[in-house]
Amino acid sequence: MPAIDATNGPYSLAMRTATYAPKTEFSTELHQRVDAYFESSRQSRRDVPRMYVKTVIMLGWLFTSYVFLVFFVRTSPGAVLGALSLGLAMAGVGFNVQHDGGHGAYSKHGWINKMMALSLDLLGGTAYFWHFKHNIAHHTHTNIEGHDNDIDLGPLGRVSPHQAWHSPHRFQFVYLWGIYALLALEWQLTGEFRHLISKRWVASTHVPVPRGREMLIFWVGKLTFFSLAFGLPLCFHSFRHVAAVYLLAAVTLGILVATVFQLAHCSGAAAFRRVTAEHPSIDSAWAEHQVATTVDFARGNRLFSWYVGGLNFQIEHHLFPKICHVHYAALAPIVEAVCRAHGVPYYAHPTVRHAVLSHIRWLRLMGQRPAVAV
Repeated sequence: MPAIDATNGPYSLAMRTATYAPKTEFSTELHQRVDAYFESSRQSRRDVPRMYVKTVIMLGWLFTSYVFLVFFVRTSPGAVLGALSLGLAMAGVGFNVQHDGGHGAYSKHGWINKMMALSLDLLGGTAYFWHFKHNIAHHTHTNIEGHDNDIDLGPLGRVSPHQAWHSPHRFQFVYLWGIYALLALEWQLTGEFRHLISKRWVASTHVPVPRGREMLIFWVGKLTFFSLAFGLPLCFHSFRHVAAVYLLAAVTLGILVATVFQLAHCSGAAAFRRVTAEHPSIDSAWAEHQVATTVDFARGNRLFSWYVGGLNFQIEHHLFPKICHVHYAALAPIVEAVCRAHGVPYYAHPTVRHAVLSHIRWLRLMGQRPAVAV
């Protein structure tokens, strides 16, 4: 079954895999410099004690927020604050615990990575499907039209110059923030079920039907999430109260997750590419492509970096996804220096504000008619 692009045209089999130019000296030196850093610092790439501490903090924050909302909240202001705290904690667990676990960057032990990755099922997602959507479709084919599902918003938005334009896109720099806010609601309530029932392709990436243990984990995860989100709270609160708290927490989670990932790839500083059946190759090597299509931001904001699990060091994450994110701040100067030495453009917005404004400008540009935008 062929994948479907933004214009609903079927891809040929040849377009299902984009290829890259051979590895260059840039990649070789980059890995040598990073290896030297870990040898000289005598630090472990994974199984980092401060990551264990962070995990306890994030899961403790999540647990405390949930218990407060279910068993102790008595006023509307308290419910609002609790819901916001719960949404922030859920995003924190996703950014840190789940993300590192899903990439195999949490521990050298596979079963520990699997357990951390399954925290996504606790948040209403599915670690099994996330692997194909994120690890394969996005990380392998970053910002390549028809291959990277993260830049495919369908007719709702246009974030790549290679995507079809529709007149409502002129206002996408305003309304897309509302779409971002609905992200968690979509995958918690409908998206993962659609993947299970009918969706066998994520852009050009094939998604096998989960079987055996994976299918059991899927249904146990869904039962656990819906029991925690609705079942238990309804024993103590009205449906209206539970629904309102759920919506506020889910919207908080959705807009945080969507925004952090969009800031790293959808701006004027990031490259967007396209391959065809006749020309399935990218002109650059894989490592250079990752740097070109990715942007760092707010690298000097230690609190923000801590909360988002180093995902503001997105270049370093894309180059070294199996290294625990607590090392990204130290790796960034190394990566930037090697980029400079080899003439590879390296972009980093100084603050979150700069990154948000850059994303808004890009949405406005992509919202113009293609002849103007290109």
